[in-house]
Order: sequence, then structure tokens, then C-alpha cells
Amino acid sequence: MNAVSLPTDPPPRPTDDEVRLAAESSRQLAAALARAAAGSARLAIGDELVALPPTVLRMLAEILAQTAAGNAVSLVPYHAEFTTQQAADFLNVSRPHVVALIERGELPHRKVGTHRRVLFKDLLEHRRRTRIARATALDELTAEAQDLKLGY
Repeated sequence: MNAVSLPTDPPPRPTDDEVRLAAESSRQLAAALARAAAGSARLAIGDELVALPPTVLRMLAEILAQTAAGNAVSLVPYHAEFTTQQAADFLNVSRPHVVALIERGELPHRKVGTHRRVLFKDLLEHRRRTRIARATALDELTAEAQDLKLGY
């Protein structure tokens, strides 16, 4: 696998006109999906009909919903490989922190020559585990504060 070439700048935010169009398209797509039978659907682009599988339709619906909310959207393949800097940017931590996670065995990786590569799916799993650990610690602190009647 090759490392993903991620843009250095965030994706552009949608314009007001794009937000309005995405909101209308999202409503139309949701209604069409509700009426459609299971399986693929066809999308008309000009005179051309394009068959789309259900997973793509669900992603398209989510992209439209996010755009309608004014959010910028980018897609990353689940099995994409990130450099340690890209991984750090995704996790919002420093590159040395990512390297330390790798060296402690907390983040799987592979080497390409002397360079480390991290799978996107492994970054998602690390982020999930970290969120669970933080929530658990917060729950424990909250319970302790209530036991001690600290007024929180």
C-alpha cells in the first residue's frame, strides 16, 4: 500500500449556495432512498444513468448532510497508510508522540525502508480506545468528587 497523499490544507468549506443545494439534495436523496427497494439505485446525470451501490448511496447521503450543515468533507480510505506526521495531524498530537506510541507498541505500524507507516483503521481504533479511557477516568473522578461532597 502507498501512503495517502493528504492535502496540507483542510478541505474548502461549502459556500452558502452549496449549503442550500446540499440541503435540498439531501432531502431528495433521503426520500428517494426511503422509496427505493434494497439494492443499487440509478442516478441520472444528464442522459446517463449511473448505478450506485447502497454503501455509496449512504456515504453520499452523509456527505450531503454534512455539506448542508456547512461542514467541509474529505474521504479517507479505511486501509490508507499514513506517515507519522499525517497520523499526528489526524490525532491532533505531535509527531514525536505518535513515534512514542509506536515504540511502546500502542499503535501498530509497518516500515517502508526507514519510514513508519500507520493504517488509518489503526488510528481510528487508537482514537476509540483513548476516548473510552478518558470517559472512564472522567466518570471515576466525578464519582470520587461526589463521594467527597466537593459540590460538583
